[in-house]
Amino acid sequence: MDTVAIVLEGPEKIAVRNLDLNPVREDDIVVEVSWSGISTGTERLLWSGRMPQFPGMGYPLVPGYESVGRVIDTGANARHRLGEYVFLPGATCYKDARGLFGGAARTLIAPSARAIKIQERLGARGVLLALAATAHHAIAGGAPPQLIIGHGVLGRLLARITIAMGAPPPSVWDVNPVRRVGSFGYPVLDPEEDDRKDYNTIMDASGAGALLDTFVKRLAKGGEIVLAGFYEERLSFDFVPTFMREARFRVAAEWKPEDLLATQALMRFGQLSLDELITHEHVPEDAENAYATAFTDSSCLKMVLDWRQCA
Repeated sequence: MDTVAIVLEGPEKIAVRNLDLNPVREDDIVVEVSWSGISTGTERLLWSGRMPQFPGMGYPLVPGYESVGRVIDTGANARHRLGEYVFLPGATCYKDARGLFGGAARTLIAPSARAIKIQERLGARGVLLALAATAHHAIAGGAPPQLIIGHGVLGRLLARITIAMGAPPPSVWDVNPVRRVGSFGYPVLDPEEDDRKDYNTIMDASGAGALLDTFVKRLAKGGEIVLAGFYEERLSFDFVPTFMREARFRVAAEWKPEDLLATQALMRFGQLSLDELITHEHVPEDAENAYATAFTDSSCLKMVLDWRQCA
């Protein structure tokens, strides 16, 4: 079996080509992908060649960890999954390419346990489940944020989930005026417009680790900064103001299955919407432009690839 896949052959070198797949094992499912998302955090680092070293890193590599599609075949132990519409957070099913993430392909093979059944009516929005679960994981790990840094997709999901969980609407900072326009149910501010210096919990979704000192100055005494982005540079901060505030730092790692289930429950009961987050769509054949737009166009909140017509 083979598949059409997006292949990063090196920094900023993208190809669309056929890859041979590993054999289907008895606990595996085969998923025909409808949509996959492009992450502007971790995948930007893979694309640019600035990704910190992880096990499984190297080129050629299939990116992507946000795929939705239908189970079209299974191994002997997973026949009950046949026909399900599922979310799959990547795959490692390629003979001739690394699958550190591995979700940007027309056909994926993965253990059945990794696939989460979802509602097909979500369509392309289903790719956002991993990011929504990431936001839930960051919030569930402590006090809800009073200030969120960054109004990209992750920042918007953090704000929406904060409200969905019954906490007061947070303030959000973004220096991009385009991302401050609209009605969101919470204030979106230029940092220069905000004089407040008593936030108990500040959650960074920007990945701008160089601004830690700026965040510390806005904390209340004993406040917490949650690092919810992905940081390529070494993080540091000025000790004295951090000491004076007895500041705490928390790192929000990747989501867990329970976060995905909790996110689905919020959606099912109408408390969380994934609408108006996907701004751009491309076909896989136009992958080079899709990835460049996702990483360089500030108007692009979320880029998805539409695999449905891919042979």
